[in-house]
Amino acid sequence: MSHHAAVLGHPVAHSLSPVLHRAAYAELGLTDWTYELHDVDEPDLEAFVRSRDSSWAGLSLTMPLKQRAMALSDHVESLAKVVGVVNTLLFQPGGLLIGANTDVHGLVQALREATPQAPGADARRGVIIGAGATAAAALAALGELGIHAPVVLMRSVGRAGVVMRAAGRMGVTPEYVTIDTDRARSELLGADVVISTLPHGAADSLVGLLDGVALEADQVLLDVVYEGWPTAIASAWRSAGGSISPGYLMLLHQAAEQVRLMTGRPGPVEAMRSALMQALAD
Repeated sequence: MSHHAAVLGHPVAHSLSPVLHRAAYAELGLTDWTYELHDVDEPDLEAFVRSRDSSWAGLSLTMPLKQRAMALSDHVESLAKVVGVVNTLLFQPGGLLIGANTDVHGLVQALREATPQAPGADARRGVIIGAGATAAAALAALGELGIHAPVVLMRSVGRAGVVMRAAGRMGVTPEYVTIDTDRARSELLGADVVISTLPHGAADSLVGLLDGVALEADQVLLDVVYEGWPTAIASAWRSAGGSISPGYLMLLHQAAEQVRLMTGRPGPVEAMRSALMQALAD
């Protein structure tokens, strides 16, 4: 029996998920598995999901589908529930649909891989740049690394509802600081771990804050952007002496976790990494 999976989103043509999942299937010898790409917008998600047959194992979801997918799920795994975002749908026997979140796993593993000394209980200060759905995942990731009271840098309090609600569900107490203040600069430069969740180019305005600054090698910035690497803020952070975690590491590790959830086999990270790096170089 063949098995099918796919990535959905709008737009989705840029997605590297097919590269990662197909590389995993090849390494695992899963010759009867296929991974497709479908441009699906939010109003059409339910119809697409309901039209899948029993050969379908799961779906990877990009924007703008991640919150709508939660409403479609028959059961939402606890981590996805507290984050408030589903990026993975798993088809179960009997038509049961499970909603999961692998973004948190991707963030944690990317930080652990890229940091000279992996963040842990002694990493006291964390900063999240942005306050949307990815920031909610970053909040959970920092919590796993022992940082339970990070600072969230945002454009305005009125745009921070998603991460504020997630913080309430997690029982953590972030502090919210507007991004264009002296306090924001102080928090950014003093952080052990910084996660930028902004879209490509949106964090460029922060580059000037790093002029003439000397960071420690164990201060790490993870920028979730994976295209056009290195980003301006990542380049500035590295030039100042800090360590960086490319967004493609998050992409790699969250996809490896999706492979595990969909196939029941551990995601072959190194084979997936090789395929990803080749795709990024092309």
